[in-house]
Amino acid sequence: MDLAEFDHHAGIPGTTIFDGRQAMKGYALNKMCYSFNSKENRDEYLRDPEVYFDKFRLNEQQKQACRDKNVLALIEAGGNIYYLAKFAGIYRMSVQDVGAQQTGMTTEEFKQKLLDAGR
Repeated sequence: MDLAEFDHHAGIPGTTIFDGRQAMKGYALNKMCYSFNSKENRDEYLRDPEVYFDKFRLNEQQKQACRDKNVLALIEAGGNIYYLAKFAGIYRMSVQDVGAQQTGMTTEEFKQKLLDAGR
């Protein structure tokens, strides 16, 4: 993909491109989410999320997005969806829950949309 084509994709409304800038912005957030591979870390996080945020030096935007469990805000804050899946798992958020957030629908509406698309 050449740079002109990349710039075109970066202009998609509502889309956050995960590039080097976003990777740097989200380093602490993604590092925290990666830590959730360990049950001990998931349990530590659930005991006191605020202390866990500080342990990883999250900024206020990242902390608030975590508090809100808002995947789009987490992506905007530099989160990579692959690491954010670990965060979503802590709260038992399904792929459909995340898809609903990304489309502005309720989970039930999103599930119905998937069912309708399969017909």
